[in-house]
Amino acid sequence: MLKVTNLECVRGERSLFKDINFSLEAGELLQVNGPNGSGKTSLLRMLCGLSTPANGKILWFNNNIRSLGEDYYNSITYLGHLNGTKDNLNALENLRISSALSGNTIDKSTAYSTLQQMGLSGREVLPIKALSQGQRRRVTLARLLVSNTVLWILDEPLVTLDKSAVLLIKGILEQHLKKGGMVVMTTHQDINISAIETKRLQLN
Repeated sequence: MLKVTNLECVRGERSLFKDINFSLEAGELLQVNGPNGSGKTSLLRMLCGLSTPANGKILWFNNNIRSLGEDYYNSITYLGHLNGTKDNLNALENLRISSALSGNTIDKSTAYSTLQQMGLSGREVLPIKALSQGQRRRVTLARLLVSNTVLWILDEPLVTLDKSAVLLIKGILEQHLKKGGMVVMTTHQDINISAIETKRLQLN
């Protein structure tokens, strides 16, 4: 279980948010909403352990994520709002390298089939710079199909995607939740994802 208590984020002399409290259990989805600059990305980075809150605690099964270290990081998959792909590498190479850096090594055959499931057949060995923005996003999101982590933390995963890709990602998220996974995500799109419980957090 993920539990957040009295979380506060300060940037300079400004408090982006404070007194944030929520919990997330198997099969549950948390959708974080708010205008630009409200701290959505900052919150997600805190949940990943990439930045430190000014106040409050983030607990993973009753243990502070800072004390868990690698045990926690190996339980999460974080995808930022930027794709994080390398333009000089092809889609296949990007997927295999990004997965390996996350501790999940996949062979070439698995990478091929994963990219095909993401609607990228025939584009597996094209340089990323030759792909459209939506196709690049699909390459990034392909990591979810080969992920074996419990908690997915996703910053605007649907950005630049067309309608068919949004439906594809919706299905992937629902399957993960159905298997007992957890998802924290930000999105500006109105999308209904089936979960045991959908929670919403509004940042102002």
